[in-house]
Amino acid sequence: MDADFSIELGQEDPVLDFPWSDPAGTLAYVDLKRRPELLVRIAETQNFPELAEFLRMANSPRSVVETAKCDAWATTELNAEEEIYGGSHKCASYVDVVLSNLDARLSLRIHEQFARKVTELLRRAPETPSAAELCVRRCYFGEDGGVREGFYFTFYVSGYGNDEASARLNWGVGLKLMGNAILQLSAGRTG
Repeated sequence: MDADFSIELGQEDPVLDFPWSDPAGTLAYVDLKRRPELLVRIAETQNFPELAEFLRMANSPRSVVETAKCDAWATTELNAEEEIYGGSHKCASYVDVVLSNLDARLSLRIHEQFARKVTELLRRAPETPSAAELCVRRCYFGEDGGVREGFYFTFYVSGYGNDEASARLNWGVGLKLMGNAILQLSAGRTG
């Protein structure tokens, strides 16, 4: 599986407020780590059960992370770098993830190590027409009436194929590999 990571801490790079809600107040953070039964509130999981499975895995008691936000989609719009997968369709997702350990959330070193280790594990997986990109970004954690600056991950996973069904299958494989890498590292209690 193709996998890479980046550190994105520039002025123009995305940031996350955690917990979050949209300006209209219609969408908000759902704490799946402590309330897994609320998974049904995540609209994207209704059309993408593969994403629901990943969210269950990432928020399980065995995992050192918890999810904050997600989305999934299918498309035929591929960029030039994606031509190496030989497909005309892509199924993709992103999941914003924070470390569960409150002190670890503030450490760039821990985030970089975790991203590096997940990437190394994914690169050892069998060749599949799927890709993962892990981005370490700035996060503002609201707690006790104040805000602390720390970090979070955005995990992008994409699968490619000659039709939507095969792209979705390869994306699902990529999500499983990502979930397994998280749980493997969690067994060593990183973060």
